[in-house]
Amino acid sequence: MASITGRTVLIVGASSGIGAEVARLLAAGGNRLVITARRAPELAAVAKEIRSGGGSCLDIAADALDPEAAARVVAAAVAEYGSVDIALLNAGQGPDMSMDQVGVPDVARIMALNYDVVVNYLVPLIQQMTTQPEGGLIAHTNSLAGLMGIPRQGPYSAAKAAVRTLLDAARVELAPRGIRFTSIHPGFVATERISDDGLPKPFQISQERAARHVVRALEKEPANAYFPWQTAALVRTLRTLPTPLAARVLRKLASR
Repeated sequence: MASITGRTVLIVGASSGIGAEVARLLAAGGNRLVITARRAPELAAVAKEIRSGGGSCLDIAADALDPEAAARVVAAAVAEYGSVDIALLNAGQGPDMSMDQVGVPDVARIMALNYDVVVNYLVPLIQQMTTQPEGGLIAHTNSLAGLMGIPRQGPYSAAKAAVRTLLDAARVELAPRGIRFTSIHPGFVATERISDDGLPKPFQISQERAARHVVRALEKEPANAYFPWQTAALVRTLRTLPTPLAARVLRKLASR
């Protein structure tokens, strides 16, 4: 069981994958869960599972691309439980996209799915947490792809890098208000959504294992959390190499 207890936890993108697994892990310990995603039936199934185990869970179907809907989710969480102590912003997508085959709308949509959805929750959460005596924790499921431009993931890498930079600034600005930020950077995770996307996935881990890493990050609240160590080490090494050599390695990895 996680050491997080008696907290109100908002999880965005909780109908499946990492978000749903994190919700299951945090269901014990007297935590009050607020879970949201677009897919109402799948979300309701997760909530039912949590309640059947004795947990407290409010499920709200909402589109994270709609800023008004996101603000309503935050308001509903506060109306139901009085605060939001921890928020995990877990929405996003990273399909295989070669830059010689994408259009401007494709890139704009990836930015919306990975950057706008975070901003839509970030703003109302900051407004709420500034009113709370102990502030709160805002965590974001980023990606190791957000640390450098990954071939066939260029728009996704760019969107994740933008979110990382935004949260870095917010972390410095809002620390005096007790609002903390954790950027979580997984490598490849075996979720249903990416199972057939055609991308090579070295050192891929299960969504259950990824969820345990996420919960550990929520417990310890580092500025950045990276996993699994093999992929994190690979990315760290590539970032230190001369650009031509790093590019050669990345091209080879992307062609597998």
